[in-house]
Parts: sequence; structure tokens; C-alpha cells
Amino acid sequence: MTNKIRTVDYGSEITEIGVISDTHIPARARYLPPEIFREFKDVQLILHAGDLVDEKVMIELSALAPVEAVAGNMDSFWLQRKLGKLKLIRIGQLAIGLLHGDIAGRRVSFDQVQKLFLPLQPQAIVFGHLHEPLNRSHEGTLFFNPGSATDPRRVARPSIGRLRITKGSIQGEIIYL
Repeated sequence: MTNKIRTVDYGSEITEIGVISDTHIPARARYLPPEIFREFKDVQLILHAGDLVDEKVMIELSALAPVEAVAGNMDSFWLQRKLGKLKLIRIGQLAIGLLHGDIAGRRVSFDQVQKLFLPLQPQAIVFGHLHEPLNRSHEGTLFFNPGSATDPRRVARPSIGRLRITKGSIQGEIIYL
């Protein structure tokens, strides 16, 4: 499978984005934690950074808002072909890169991930794979990992995230469940 970037365009009116990754349903949890539905009740878009394992995760989340997802290393071959490994989400003039992170190896390097999206230069890159939340800016790009909603590592609780778009910029928030 190639690492071709799939591009999806949304209007500039989106300001609240729910971010989730590494749900591993049903391997690590039988269902999505109910807190997710409360936290995402007012989002206009949901990004899933891979390792859904079961496509029904997207269907359940789509009851709240449109869902854009990429496949992770634990997703089936069929799901990997359907979702792809790299996406660029355009929201007005802003761009968000979406990937699972397994393409970059066990430790995700900022520079290595940025190169995956060249010559595009997204303002934010959302990834998963590590099961560890991260909300950090590096050389003008927000790197955002919501952690795992069901199987946290190196943190005490599962987590998800939220991206807010205001006045042409993107800010991230980690939400612990």
C-alpha cells in the first residue's frame, strides 16, 4: 500500500473538532466510553487517528458529526485500503495532517512526520499510535496526539482531544476521561 495523501475539503465554518485515536474496539474495550459522547456533543467534525479495529467506531461517532479517519497498524487490510494512511483535512485556509503514526516508527519524530506531508505544510498534524497524549508546537506546526480513549500508556487515564479554530489558528486541548 502506498502512503498517498488523501485530501478532504470542509468549509471555513468548522471551529470545533473532536480528536480520538487508538480505540481498539473490541480488543481493548467492548465499546466507546460514554464520556466521549458528552465531550463531543458540540463538535462539527471528528478526526480518528487510527487503530479503530472495528469500523463500527466510525459509525457510532458519526451520530455526533462527520468522521474522518485513517487506518492504523492494528486495522484490517480492508480498513487500511478503505481509509488510507495519510489524510489532509482542509478547513478554509487551514490544513490538518492526519495519520496514525506507525509509518514513522515507534517514536514519532516531528521532522519525519512533517516530511510525510511535503510539499504541503499543514498548520497541525494529528497522530496516534503511541497511546500517549501530546499537544506541542514545533517550528510553527501543532503536533497533536489525543492519547488512547481505551488503553492509555504512561498516563493514568484514557484521553481524547479537541482542536479549536479561531481567527485562522488551531489550538489543541487534551481531555482526560
